[in-house]
Amino acid sequence: MNKPFDVPVNPDSACQPPSTRDFLVDRIFRGLARVGVILILALVFALIFEVGRKAVPGIEKHGLDVITGTVWDVNQNQYGILPAIWGTLYSALIALLIAGFFGVSMAIFLTQDFLPPRLAAIFRTIVELLAAIPSVVYGLWGIYVVIPTIRPLTDWFHTELGWLPFFGTSLSGPGLLPAALVLAIMILPTIAAVSQDALTAVPMKTKQAAYGMGTTHWEAILKVMVPSALTGIFGSLVLGLGRALGETMALAMLVGNSNQISLSLFAPANTLAALLALNFPEAGPNEIEVLMYAALILMLITLIVNVIGSMIMAYAQRGAKG
Repeated sequence: MNKPFDVPVNPDSACQPPSTRDFLVDRIFRGLARVGVILILALVFALIFEVGRKAVPGIEKHGLDVITGTVWDVNQNQYGILPAIWGTLYSALIALLIAGFFGVSMAIFLTQDFLPPRLAAIFRTIVELLAAIPSVVYGLWGIYVVIPTIRPLTDWFHTELGWLPFFGTSLSGPGLLPAALVLAIMILPTIAAVSQDALTAVPMKTKQAAYGMGTTHWEAILKVMVPSALTGIFGSLVLGLGRALGETMALAMLVGNSNQISLSLFAPANTLAALLALNFPEAGPNEIEVLMYAALILMLITLIVNVIGSMIMAYAQRGAKG
């Protein structure tokens, strides 16, 4: 007599060919997957086409002067977005360096047996909740908390190390550093979550083999686990950089919106996303053409960054397999 939880198993069932129902389910799934891919590609191309169509008049009128110009003056019909391009790349790079270090460190701390599993799950949830906070809240927090907190330290750097171009100006209010710090916190959950998945995906036998060869805990992490998960970790950095390039509201509130190019971390700056958000509501027909041109440049920068990141990841995967 079978026990209550015994389930009769047909030993030949695993050897049976797929049924008509299995073929039907497989075809439906494949069809839905293809439709989903086609819809996503159609949406991307429609977005690029619509932005490009509205940007064409601005491209024809101003050409490359918009990209190389440094003055944005609607009254004089001068539109230069080079400072905004500089601010976009500069702020995103600083935020990526900060968030990359802390995000990967968090991933190591939460996955490599430094905490009990339940406590690690609580901390993981707290980090992921950072992604749910609205951008405008981050902006307000940056204005009322971050800027007053870091101002004494920035004043010291400017006084003592002002001869360095990175500290050549004082922080009088909104500026590049507060914007980059808040931006780093905003992309931190993405980097930490994807890095955790990459480290968790490394087989446990790999870590056990490292211990078997006599490595310490930190040697196993830094010389075995992190290199094994390096492709996934780099993917998290690319995703974080992509979000940093397109972040709008918090940067519009914190970066200072000054059309200038400066290496100083404390100087006000501008970004393409902030430029678009602040100028679109009151833009006239001529300005809209240039703003669409700027939006097209921002999309192109994001595309180039993601393509380069994908190429590096593919190269790293080939090197790992080789």
